[in-house]
Amino acid sequence: MSAIKGPAIFLAQFLRDEEPFNSLPSISAWAAELGYKGVQIPAWDSRAIDIDKAAESTAYCDDLKAVLSDAGLEPTELAAHLAGQVLAVSPAYELAFEGFYPEGLRSRQREQWAAEQLEKTILASANLGLSAIPAMSGGFAWHMIYPWPQRPPGLVEESFTELARLWRPLLDLARDKGINFAYELHPGSDVYDGATFEMFLEHTEDHPAVCINYDPSHFLLQQLDYCGFIRLYGERITAFHVKDAEFRPTGRVGVYGGYQPWAGRAGRFRSLGDGQVDFSRVFTLLTEAGYRSWAVLEWECCVKAPEQGAAEGAPFIARHIIEATEVAFDDFAGGGTDTARVRRILGLDG
Repeated sequence: MSAIKGPAIFLAQFLRDEEPFNSLPSISAWAAELGYKGVQIPAWDSRAIDIDKAAESTAYCDDLKAVLSDAGLEPTELAAHLAGQVLAVSPAYELAFEGFYPEGLRSRQREQWAAEQLEKTILASANLGLSAIPAMSGGFAWHMIYPWPQRPPGLVEESFTELARLWRPLLDLARDKGINFAYELHPGSDVYDGATFEMFLEHTEDHPAVCINYDPSHFLLQQLDYCGFIRLYGERITAFHVKDAEFRPTGRVGVYGGYQPWAGRAGRFRSLGDGQVDFSRVFTLLTEAGYRSWAVLEWECCVKAPEQGAAEGAPFIARHIIEATEVAFDDFAGGGTDTARVRRILGLDG
């Protein structure tokens, strides 16, 4: 069968220090009981994986896969969002992001730590037989997204030059291991939409390991055409977060959100089926684009409980997976032909 794989679930939003969410065996059993077939593992969470051991030991990775297999699951990807985000950070955000990296690290020390974590994730992914690493790009210019005050000439270009410098050794290693980075185009990173993805591609010389973790929820909140995006960049999409969102502007708040908590914003993430993303269209376009990797639930919602969102997510994804047809629907009416007959139909012989 030629189809997107799934349903799968990203464990990051569910891992916590209580049963069944506090260890890989117990959370895997929980996920499998809900109908999931794969799990995306956050590389930073020791309750799910020891990334140091996974990078060094194929035996450890075999044991991890056995734990999942016992529950009827597969690993889909190791996610590296946090290390990717803090590989490149403007001083305006370094303190705000300090929960993502060890206490006391600053500037080059933080960059070195993030690069090491990303390298470990590459090696661990190779040991697990995985091919994509969802991550964020980080960035230096996000706080200048709105051109007021006016951006000095060259500021954006210099940001992407430095971003590419930091990522290039990791991209080369990933390529050599048969792995790509699937960047989640996300606010707070310099790579957050199609235009900035193209800029990153340009600065990395169209590196083959520069790919996309497609998440339509972020695009809906930007009011970007999330379906048109697939048409433009489908060949670079190597991972897929199935996450819903809604955008309901009022006379009080719009795209920028008014510094309101999530519940008070015009743009809000929602559980699957409760938002405005046209997933029938999304799955159709991804299938047409040749995407055959995993459809992974990423649950984020300011209204619904996570357990309910997870329970509803598996059947929702399963309903949307399309088995790609290998026949034309009108084959029954067709017939054999040859060049001579085609020319007669066109009135060219006579």
